Amino acid sequence: MTVIASPDLIAKLDHVLKAGSPDLRTRMLQEVTGLFLEDAHRLSAHHVEMFDGILVRLTESVELRTLTTLSRSLADLRLVPRELARRLANHDDADVAAPILRKCECLPDADLIDIAWMRAEGHLCAIAGRKAVNAELTDILLMRGDSSVLRVLARNPGADMTSAGLAMMVDAAERDDDIADALISRSDLPHRVLVDLVMRSTPRQQARLLKRARPDIQDAIRAAIDASAARASATPPATIDYAEARATVLALNRTGQLNDSSVNRFAIRREVRNVVAALAQLATVPIETIAPLIEAADISGLVIACRASRLNWNTTAAIVSYRKAGLTVAPDELQRARDMFEGLALSNAQRTIRFGSLSELTAKRSQAV
Repeated sequence: MTVIASPDLIAKLDHVLKAGSPDLRTRMLQEVTGLFLEDAHRLSAHHVEMFDGILVRLTESVELRTLTTLSRSLADLRLVPRELARRLANHDDADVAAPILRKCECLPDADLIDIAWMRAEGHLCAIAGRKAVNAELTDILLMRGDSSVLRVLARNPGADMTSAGLAMMVDAAERDDDIADALISRSDLPHRVLVDLVMRSTPRQQARLLKRARPDIQDAIRAAIDASAARASATPPATIDYAEARATVLALNRTGQLNDSSVNRFAIRREVRNVVAALAQLATVPIETIAPLIEAADISGLVIACRASRLNWNTTAAIVSYRKAGLTVAPDELQRARDMFEGLALSNAQRTIRFGSLSELTAKRSQAV
């Protein structure tokens, strides 16, 4: 491996970088890449670092087609020059970045997360197709990606999904049969998510899911279909009109008066519709997300909603305590709720209330925190 550090090659490199034409740069890049690929399996970390510096310099001002070819040739290697991999993965052109993003194992998760936040669908699809995608990265892809990104994630058994991420997937599956089919084929799909997916599907979609499902979960799907049919045939509950409450809350919000003081007052007066509308406005979620939490036996979801709304504990305690006439909350129950409230990060509360399912929001506190 002395060839890479030979004076002749270094001199030639300096000449190409200073005065060489684009064609000469390309030929030099191909020459050095060939040297690297020929001996990549036996290179030391020191030699890889030497190649890294040279290749990075040579990739400046070469055409996209050459960079795309370079990216494809390096993506499957066990050891890739680190800075070169980072630059290719961060390239504006998705054709250049995709091979490295999809296959290169030397990219740290921190780099992948940064790219997922900044780049568009071509880059996101490539990341979603990696052999392993951790839960944090999956959540970012779900929040930023379009349906093509979600399809890749749904089909990828190596994509780790949080409860909130699975809820987002089920939401998307209502509108996209390909995502629904991919989800139903996953071996790691929790039973509650399977039931949620089936019950939110149309009869036609349910029949297709049953046909595509693995034999070991078909009984569970049939049971969910039966439960869905029974729910559909039941008399629907009376719809609560929140129009007046929404108008009240919007008026307060426009004048900067939608805060702990006004929401606390709603709670103490048991103006439940105003409380629901206020939480929906402050947490930036539909009223339909908040309303069931007021009725739920477990108060965890309501506490999460209050935390996501940036309310303080005193207002939260008033909402929990006065949500129903005649309802009392035991002191130890209220203390556990306070412990959860104070230990819950605002960002986690907002992500849960915006992307979590009702079953997740009303889960036990140990799961909600």
